[in-house]
Amino acid sequence: MKRLLRSKRTSVEFNDDIIACAGLVERGDPDRFRTVMAAPLAARPVMFTLYALNVEVARAPWVTKEAMIAEMRLQWWRDVLEEISLGKAPRRHEVATPLSKILTPGDAKMLDQLVAIRRWDIYKDAFEDADHFTNYIDQTAGHLMVATARCLGECDEAVVRDVAYAAGLAAWFQAVPKLEEEKRIPMVDGRAEAIQELAQSGLDRLTKARKSRSAVSKASRPALWSALSAQKVLQQVIADPYIVAEGAIRPVQGNLAWAAVTGRW
Repeated sequence: MKRLLRSKRTSVEFNDDIIACAGLVERGDPDRFRTVMAAPLAARPVMFTLYALNVEVARAPWVTKEAMIAEMRLQWWRDVLEEISLGKAPRRHEVATPLSKILTPGDAKMLDQLVAIRRWDIYKDAFEDADHFTNYIDQTAGHLMVATARCLGECDEAVVRDVAYAAGLAAWFQAVPKLEEEKRIPMVDGRAEAIQELAQSGLDRLTKARKSRSAVSKASRPALWSALSAQKVLQQVIADPYIVAEGAIRPVQGNLAWAAVTGRW
């Protein structure tokens, strides 16, 4: 039997902080902004808050060329999450304040790992190996999706992580040209067959997760809608792995109206 996880949390209402979070997401992550706007009204404050955190953390390593300043920006968020994990009131901030109302101590600790692994973005080192790369995808895309799903309702963590891996991998493939332009080494193995195998692994995990849709409650499903385009992106890469380096992956938008009506992902 699948294990559904949910923790008791304080609900969050729309206020100036949530409006500010929505603005951050709209500017910094328009794809996720669209998924939030398709979600039920009650889910939106939670989703905007968590996605705003992700925008702030994801951009922190890129807004400066000074590694120490980037490290300080990430550490600021780690301090916020530590305060939440210890049950302390965090410093006043338009994202940190509502975040403290929805996260359990355990989820705050998990999201601290999301912040910590973003240190890879600061430097130009290659991934150590395939496990390091997989861990990066899991602790970024995976932790964010799991935290969001948990905050919204009941879910099986393993199912959510499989979906998040596919979504994170699809997004990573699309980001490769920009990362290479920034002198990063985004792929552990850049051979065409290795890229195909990687894309297939993401598609396999997505297919596996979809066989267990019932393990994700209706309330939690909007957290998975950011993966709606993953299948078509991964299928493109499997068909022609060279489009990754060429930046030729065709843009895909998930059918949010269909997802909202059917609850499927």
